[in-house]
Amino acid sequence: MDYRPLGRTGMMVSPFCLGAMMFGRSGNRDHDAGVAIIHRALDAGINFIDTADVYSAGESEEIVGKALAGGRRDEVILATKCHFPLSGPGSEAPPNRSGSSRRWIRKACDDSLRRLGTDWIDLYQLHRFDPAVDIDETLGALSDLVRQGKIRAFGSSTFPSERIVEAQWVAERRGREKFSCEQPPYSIFVRWIERDLLPTCARYDMGTLVWSPLNGGWLAGRYRKGEPIYPESRAGRMAARYNMESPASQRKLELVDELDKLANDSGLSLTHLALAWCLEHPAVTSAIIGPRTMEQLEQQLGADESRLSVEVLDRIDELVPAGTNVDPNEMGWRPPELSRRRRRRPR
Repeated sequence: MDYRPLGRTGMMVSPFCLGAMMFGRSGNRDHDAGVAIIHRALDAGINFIDTADVYSAGESEEIVGKALAGGRRDEVILATKCHFPLSGPGSEAPPNRSGSSRRWIRKACDDSLRRLGTDWIDLYQLHRFDPAVDIDETLGALSDLVRQGKIRAFGSSTFPSERIVEAQWVAERRGREKFSCEQPPYSIFVRWIERDLLPTCARYDMGTLVWSPLNGGWLAGRYRKGEPIYPESRAGRMAARYNMESPASQRKLELVDELDKLANDSGLSLTHLALAWCLEHPAVTSAIIGPRTMEQLEQQLGADESRLSVEVLDRIDELVPAGTNVDPNEMGWRPPELSRRRRRRPR
């Protein structure tokens, strides 16, 4: 199985928004509707499904299992992840029920296989780096799963470049299987990975499956100058994160207007412009879409068939320079050396 950077290989679908949800978001709890969304994506030619055990505390994996029952499993590359406690990031987990230890990886993989209703997972990913566990232990556990036939390959998600390099070096020295791909955040508004992470993945022949290409709805045109924020929207439910008065949000509102004009001049929707832009980078293998409704899916399908002119790409670079973020806090992961005070000072 090949997850190397092959250029524009299209989009993949994530059932992140299917199920009860967490992280302050409300998802689509209608399992039949979720199955229909996945089937529509498959019928449209998408053959890569990415989920995680933490999405809706396993409910998302169960919906995927239902969607693939009845003979559709062989049609897809199926990916899932482990690391977070099923109660969600930042929550208190019972001992040995999260992270990247050998014990938890084996348990989490077996649980995911059961919920997905399958004998194997094509791509098993670490949802975040675990600083408490030696990477050799983690790679050893994942390599064992490959040899047991439970997974075909494994990768990382939102790992910093230096940790990817360390993992590749340890795998080489210790005779472990290697990471096949990395799953970082990437969008017109979040471009930091262009500085070092994408070159690192290319250096090690790793694929990159980018998440949040619409930047949480911003690049779908969901939030506009002078328009109200509805309580049921993501911004309404996560007011602290979507503070429309912050300098970053004010800049995004300005950029959305500029990008919308650029999309219209190119004969595209803003959504298609944003998704097609991600796929233009030669080191990006696939862009992950996460529709909550059939309407959202329909708005996103076909974006991988669009090509952007050099003039459009240059204009986007003028609006958001390469390697930069509109919001510097949108990195996807914060090192414990910065987030934990005790790592920086004695008290």
